[in-house]
Amino acid sequence: MTAIPTARTPALLALAVAAALAGAVALPFAANAAPQAGPATATAESKGQQLNRLYAEHWEETLKLNPLQATFQGDSRYNDQMPNFLSEASRIEAHDFTTRWLKRIEAIGPEGLSGQDRLSYDIFVKTAKDALESEKYPTHLLPVDQFTNIAAFAAQLGSGSSAQPFKTVKDYENWRARASKLPEIFDQAIVNMREGVRQGVVQPKPLMQKVLPQFDALTADKAEATLFWNPIKNMPASFSDADKARLTAEYRTMIEQELMPAYRRLRTYIVEEYLPACRDTAGMGDLPNGQNWYAFNAYQSTSTRLTPAQIHQIGLDEVARIHGEMHEVIKDVGLKGSLQDFFKHLTTEKKFEFESEEALLTYYRSIEARLEPGLDRMFNLKPKAGFEIRPVEAFRAQSAAGGQYSPPSEDGTRPGIFYVNTYDLPSRKTWDSEDLFLHEAKPGHHFQIALQQELKGLPDFRRFGREIAFSEGWGLYSETIGRELGVLKDPYMYFGMLQNELWRAIRLVVDTGFHSKGWTREEVIKYMLENSAAGETDSVSEAERYMAIPGQALAYKIGQMKITELRARAEKQLGSRFDIKAFHDEVLKDGSVPLDVLEAKIDRWIAERKKV
Repeated sequence: MTAIPTARTPALLALAVAAALAGAVALPFAANAAPQAGPATATAESKGQQLNRLYAEHWEETLKLNPLQATFQGDSRYNDQMPNFLSEASRIEAHDFTTRWLKRIEAIGPEGLSGQDRLSYDIFVKTAKDALESEKYPTHLLPVDQFTNIAAFAAQLGSGSSAQPFKTVKDYENWRARASKLPEIFDQAIVNMREGVRQGVVQPKPLMQKVLPQFDALTADKAEATLFWNPIKNMPASFSDADKARLTAEYRTMIEQELMPAYRRLRTYIVEEYLPACRDTAGMGDLPNGQNWYAFNAYQSTSTRLTPAQIHQIGLDEVARIHGEMHEVIKDVGLKGSLQDFFKHLTTEKKFEFESEEALLTYYRSIEARLEPGLDRMFNLKPKAGFEIRPVEAFRAQSAAGGQYSPPSEDGTRPGIFYVNTYDLPSRKTWDSEDLFLHEAKPGHHFQIALQQELKGLPDFRRFGREIAFSEGWGLYSETIGRELGVLKDPYMYFGMLQNELWRAIRLVVDTGFHSKGWTREEVIKYMLENSAAGETDSVSEAERYMAIPGQALAYKIGQMKITELRARAEKQLGSRFDIKAFHDEVLKDGSVPLDVLEAKIDRWIAERKKV
């Protein structure tokens, strides 16, 4: 997974935190500006240029107002800043900013625009209107869960394992200034959660119970025992003795007298007040206006108006289809018994386990070399950005997904990173490895997201924005073409691909089951265990993920099915003129777009190639 694991909220700085936690890019609407309406009489010839200037102005203001987006983009100008993105003032600013910019862009209008100019206009306007519509739903009252919370986010930044740089004295001073704002945000989270209790907008209890060990892993009496001390421990030798002494003293004060008390206040509030008020139910349907809230989340994640009931049925149909393919694999390997017997074989046989964390990481790194010939056969477009594989940090591994992708910085100093989860090592199976690499790394998220950031001539809100159904759909599509790329040759590896495709189909069933049909946590876990090869650890982690970020998990299968459908359409209509490299170029060359936009442009591409 990457990209945006939460539903959108008008507090766009809060989205940056959620996005950063999952290695995603933030949305393009931030807060507090007062643009003037542009002339509606601009000529068709000048409109595109005029709009692109406005998009650039808008993005520059966005970075100033959303310094976390700038940091993750590799822009260091605002690395010392951290607004209180959970505050009411921030939500008001976000509303005003989006409203004013939408008015300014719509004043110019779409008439006469074509190609990339029309695409940019449509995406900008849609995203702005969606951001305003999201204000109906009080996401800010749910600021903490086991997947996205300021405590874990701050630790990632402050430990030096994320986008916050620690190379120069100025870098160290920037984090000292930024970290000084964290206690205010922690306290704001408490204020918001108290209001959530008053309104009946609270988290399910199991999620908050999972948060407590995260806090415990991040707090200590002595600064040296915390992750926040890592920058001091790893301080560059080139710093002067005076700077080393000063920074060491300042960081000790910051950690022991500012950050740790803030962590303890938030944890105490959760234990003593919030947890007793949390709900025993799992789905959004039990929240005020929860059914509409979930339907909006589903729309945001899939960029379609499919209803939760329709998505649920698609999931059931796909589960049945994939089960059929799995039975064929069982025949191929010569085993007897039911599908459940085979699932048990896959999850209990020692031969499918890695001997050590290093053995797991070494194997994942070997996959890249084996893929290269196939990537050359099927892709023209490849990112220039570097790429690394790293283990998920220990403090968040228990609740993290099996793999996550973090995009590279724009300046190339930080590569794209594929984080592999090594927690509960026996549950990380060999047969899952090639497929996970295809999705998170190449040709999945690294190709799509890094390429998008490298596109020239597009406004930055498109280069750094994201349509989750497209990006996660592309990741899952990348899994399905593994055999064409020269991997998944082993039947167990291929079964691993089917298992993960099945998992995404199951998500359609259980996510909608949770949030529109009232399924319990236990019912969802039972369904996953009975219908897949997933073990208890993954089933629990995934079930609680869907509880924490309703609707996000729908994006994968819906997006993949649309890309697969469009490829089949192109192959049928073009026959011998179909070129897989050209098709992949067309899908990727405009970056992340809504699925209806993708379908329209592929149909135009097919029509153009028919004329050749």
